[in-house]
Amino acid sequence: MQKCPGQDSRYWGTKDIYEVACGHCGSMVEFFKTDGVRPCPGCGARVVNPRLSLGCAQWCAHARECLGFDPKALLDAAAEQESLADRLVASMEAEFGTDRRRITHALRVLDQAAEILRQEGGDPKVVIAAALLHDIGIQEAERRHGSAAPRFQEQEGPPIAKRILRELGVEGQIADHVCRIVGSHHSGGSIDSLEFRIIWDADWIVNISEEPELYDRAQIEALVASVFKTAAGRAKGAGLPLPLQALPEP
Repeated sequence: MQKCPGQDSRYWGTKDIYEVACGHCGSMVEFFKTDGVRPCPGCGARVVNPRLSLGCAQWCAHARECLGFDPKALLDAAAEQESLADRLVASMEAEFGTDRRRITHALRVLDQAAEILRQEGGDPKVVIAAALLHDIGIQEAERRHGSAAPRFQEQEGPPIAKRILRELGVEGQIADHVCRIVGSHHSGGSIDSLEFRIIWDADWIVNISEEPELYDRAQIEALVASVFKTAAGRAKGAGLPLPLQALPEP
């Protein structure tokens, strides 16, 4: 079957074929704009195309024959992730109540994590949930221990995160992965997944941006070089301190 011009690579320009760095090993993976996922030639990991463009295939009845996959399934998955994010935001806000500072912090971490995710790949459900719930144990830590120290946050956060995820119908490996990140987001613990590294860098970016007066340029450069865990995070961190745009009050 002949492809329409929108999907036929003979009609594409130089911006429609590009390379993306693998978040696991740093090798470059070549993508066509219509590729959803490709294996890394260096380590074999699945790398998600952060610039996926389906064009007319989003509505064409012959898209599966044209592309070899169903683009509507990708769009449905994206809609599902958006719905999960909305429900997680509502649950996180309910847990924090009137604590706007921590609600805003979680939303900013989600924003930063989503940008890193688009470049590094990873499981969007895990990243979205972990970004919104990473500090979810902080109030319980203050109530039970009189302190928001990192070790108390990591101790109290996972049970609350697990409850929220269960209420939203998220269980199994995804919930376990999110809870491990919540229980290690300050110390690193024993987890070193790509999703954990994304949350780690996003949290650091927001923490530095919220208190830029605590860091000079040399300190930030040292942190980026020694503490950050993803190439995309290091690239974003190199521009700090940059004040994050304030989110509007409800």
